[in-house]
Amino acid sequence: MTPASRREFLKKAASFSAPRTLAGWLLAQDESGWASSLRGSARGASPDGPYPHLVDITSSTGIDFNHLSAPEQKYIVESMSGGVALIDYDRDGWLDIYFTNAPSVAMALAGKKARSALYRNNRDGTFTDVTEKAGVGHPGWAMGAVVGDYNNDGWPDLLVTCFGGVVLYRNNGDGTFTDVTQQSGLGGDSGWVTGAAFGDYDRDGWVDLFLAHYVDFHLNDLPKFGSQINCEYRGIPVQCGPRGLTGSPDSLYHNNGDGTFTDVTEHAGVSNPARLFGLGVVWCDFDNNGMLDLFVANDGGQNYLYRNDGNGRFADIAYQAGVAVSQDGKAQANMGVTVGDYLHTGHPSIAVTHFSFEYAALFRNDGGMSFTDVSYAAGIAWRTTRYVGWGDAFVDFDNDGWLDFFMVNGHVYPQVDSGNIGTRYREPKLLFLNQRDGTFRDISARVGPAIQILQVSRGMAVGDLFNDGRLAFVVENLQGQPMVLRTEGGLPNHWIGVELLGTISNRLALNARAKATAGGLVQSAVVLSGGSYLSQNDLRLHFGLGSCDRVDKLEIAWPNGQVETFADLRADRFYRIEEGKGILSKGGRS
Repeated sequence: MTPASRREFLKKAASFSAPRTLAGWLLAQDESGWASSLRGSARGASPDGPYPHLVDITSSTGIDFNHLSAPEQKYIVESMSGGVALIDYDRDGWLDIYFTNAPSVAMALAGKKARSALYRNNRDGTFTDVTEKAGVGHPGWAMGAVVGDYNNDGWPDLLVTCFGGVVLYRNNGDGTFTDVTQQSGLGGDSGWVTGAAFGDYDRDGWVDLFLAHYVDFHLNDLPKFGSQINCEYRGIPVQCGPRGLTGSPDSLYHNNGDGTFTDVTEHAGVSNPARLFGLGVVWCDFDNNGMLDLFVANDGGQNYLYRNDGNGRFADIAYQAGVAVSQDGKAQANMGVTVGDYLHTGHPSIAVTHFSFEYAALFRNDGGMSFTDVSYAAGIAWRTTRYVGWGDAFVDFDNDGWLDFFMVNGHVYPQVDSGNIGTRYREPKLLFLNQRDGTFRDISARVGPAIQILQVSRGMAVGDLFNDGRLAFVVENLQGQPMVLRTEGGLPNHWIGVELLGTISNRLALNARAKATAGGLVQSAVVLSGGSYLSQNDLRLHFGLGSCDRVDKLEIAWPNGQVETFADLRADRFYRIEEGKGILSKGGRS
């Protein structure tokens, strides 16, 4: 049997059998040997070249933020916060950072608040706290944050999800924000809102808003710590939930185009009648038919994949599509979600982070709304079962043109440290290198010591903080300070960044798709609101180009269906492209 045929056999065997099969084990252990012959035939430089390191630069950034957290985490509401958003709020071309914060139950009952924070990018590697001037410090018991220009005025707005509803901050264009929650029609939601995403599902040029809800939790009716079967973990008394508690319905708001939203949840068919515990949310056109579909990661239950029927209604096809549960038919603790074309097929796949003794799930998009759980076959599952995963991203960290996979971890139960059960409260982060053959390799130990530092991480966002083509990872931790990781070193690979502006389409061009061709390799990426765990990535699209010093062709499919093509774009630059008007500006290192 040839190496290629052997590998294909094992892939098929692993995809049809239980996770812990010999085929799955062999695929997961694939670090070298016969598989290297497949990698050797892939386009571009070898993935075994020198890797960039992920360096902790937090102390040099001037960021002095602390996320509050009760030491014992006696209640589930104290364990779930920590989203982070990258937003160029002043439109100077440099990413700023917004961190959410939350009190403990004891603080809340005493009337004390937690301060979220906005840091302005000083363009020199440092940031300045501008929270008070901006007016975004106290949205409430904040969970996560996403970005969208809801009124199409060209200034990115900020939506903060909270235990107690949402807060919509309108960007005034002068460095300040105004809370417009009530007048926008979003003020009636008082539930525990977690994941959120803006997306123009009806293609009218105005972004709509989906809100996932978690547990129906009340401070005046607190579940007793360790009191019942759903308040124990492997024999250790812990906080109660989410299993055993009641969930809340989700919400879809249609943008009326006049600064207000209308609740269309029931009409659209996305109300979550099963009351599952929603967390991660992302809008994406998964079958490339021009209409946005919706993926919702539900904690402890099956996921939803809502197919857009084109008439304002959606149908949940998660089971038929193969993304509802794990490959052995079990509902997992679905939390963070990311979307990416890691195989260069033009079909965006889905990765979802999970609880300890489960595994991070990789659902390969096979086209036609059909997915396959390839978590074991791809080499992701085995290395993630020990950890509780949260924020995640498909990201080309080494600019070789192939999307890698990064995830941050941290348990919800501090009490696990009291027992010898194979997991712990503080956990490292994980980075998986794309092997260019459908598999990934864990290289966490090869990219420097920073991601081995044990923390209780939650949200994570990726973006080019310093406009140099080297991506940075901003991690918000449940306890203490965040971590800002910057890629340094490695091969001198090329890149381009693309910022898209809609005119007929929504102004931030959310869900526009770009296809970049360079050196025979075709990559695709989508502008996304939300994703990861309650966080917001850079809205600019990033393409690693390897040794190619230019993009031969860049094709933009705008949300309204129009397509524009640009040729011969020089590498190592940002391109600002406006729908129907072409390239407005370009810049970057020469």
